[in-house]
Amino acid sequence: MLSVAEIIKLLQEHHLLKSTNATDQQIIFQDVSYDSRAVTKGTLFFCKGNFQPAYLTEAQQQGATGFVAEEHQPTEKNLVEFVVSNVQKAMALLSAAFFDFPQNELMIFAITGTKGKTTTAYFLREAINAATENRTALFSTVNTILGSEPNDTFKSALTTPESLDLFKNMRTAVDQGMKFLVMEVSSQAYLKNRVFNLHFDVGSFLNISPDHVGENEHPTFANYLHCKEQLLVNSKQVVINAATDQLQDVYFAAKTTTDPENIYLYARNGTETSLPVQLDFTFDSEADTLTDNEIYLRALTPKAQALKLDGKYRIGIPGDYNETNAVDAIINAGLAGFQREQLLTGLAETQIPGRMERYVSRGHGTVYVDYAHNYASTKALLQFLKTQSPKGKTIAVVGSPGNKGIDRREGFGKALSEEADVAILTTDDPAFEDPVAIAKAIDRHIDHKRVQVHYEMDREKAIQKAIQMGTPSDIIVVLGKGQDPYQKIQGVDTPYPTDSVVVSNFLDQLQ
Repeated sequence: MLSVAEIIKLLQEHHLLKSTNATDQQIIFQDVSYDSRAVTKGTLFFCKGNFQPAYLTEAQQQGATGFVAEEHQPTEKNLVEFVVSNVQKAMALLSAAFFDFPQNELMIFAITGTKGKTTTAYFLREAINAATENRTALFSTVNTILGSEPNDTFKSALTTPESLDLFKNMRTAVDQGMKFLVMEVSSQAYLKNRVFNLHFDVGSFLNISPDHVGENEHPTFANYLHCKEQLLVNSKQVVINAATDQLQDVYFAAKTTTDPENIYLYARNGTETSLPVQLDFTFDSEADTLTDNEIYLRALTPKAQALKLDGKYRIGIPGDYNETNAVDAIINAGLAGFQREQLLTGLAETQIPGRMERYVSRGHGTVYVDYAHNYASTKALLQFLKTQSPKGKTIAVVGSPGNKGIDRREGFGKALSEEADVAILTTDDPAFEDPVAIAKAIDRHIDHKRVQVHYEMDREKAIQKAIQMGTPSDIIVVLGKGQDPYQKIQGVDTPYPTDSVVVSNFLDQLQ
């Protein structure tokens, strides 16, 4: 519950309240919502996003007794009105208060980066979950886990939820006995103020590369970087991959609010960093195949050595590009007080739905399904898989989302030119764009002297075509959607069986 008096105090403390018509400060709101369809009696309604007056009318009819908006809204009944300078910030503050500040009852690990957020989050969650007696929640791009029962795990709608959903999920997790939370924090979460005024116990910065810049995302790369750095500014302890681009900017951002003694830097042994810094940890790859992946971690500074994390670790997801993710997870766990021996089994057994899924066919090569969705992740994945089957062709099925991440199209074309032999361009969440036009935009950046290009806009048929083209030594890689059960087409979430199901079913037909 939330009273008018509490709302006014919170909004004034953060200089957000412009005006209110509230005269009775003892009025209590029984619920909060930004979806007019979900409003019940006594709800405080947030007029956010692409707000239309009809939404407030519907909310009022459903029982809303108050609302928060950036402009005065005339209503049929005398609803309690709070006019604020930023409704997204207001919703974050008031949602946290409504759910009784659940973040204060959790140790929160927050992870950001252009690539690797999901893998790192899963590594960390699986590494510590057994040691916490299954009391570690997860907010990831793939799944949300709020408890230990099967129905406590569900598909995530956003990498970082809207603030109201975020705090609601945190409260559910706490009520289910969760003590730790591992969460991915996207740059959009800061751009849209979904995590406004939220502070983390440990914040990780994995990497930064041009992505998520476009009409519906970040206006510039500088804005993208700035938003990602806000996670560091709002973390008590910080873990940074020192091999990242823009290291100077990233490191100095962390130091604005965090003592250097609470900043931990790591990189692969032998890495030349762009800023002369003392690394706290380095690691070496001891084995790197599809079935056996081991790293060795070394602490170099007294503060790192105090964590007692040195030694060999097996990791459950192959690929040298995943090794930095595992190291980041290990350091995070160490900062929370976990011992090396507690992490070994979870790291070795980590699996992610839709990430590096492997299917062996009879006579058509090996098929992989992965969420890779930009230049850096696509190149790293294809490059690694080529080393595992150097005599065969690499056949990639790829598309790119519409109305966002425009730079990805050039990135896909570049990665395919560098690492693929055959590219089948197809549909991937085209939104309101023409999927053929998106495919042509990718194709403009493909070197046709190196790569054979095909178009097939029916994604299921594209996957089937790629498999049929394969020979025993070939690798077929289906990129982008993993286990996403829908395609975003013309504003509608259109049901889709998932790449994993399409591959599995077609291979069954070929047997």
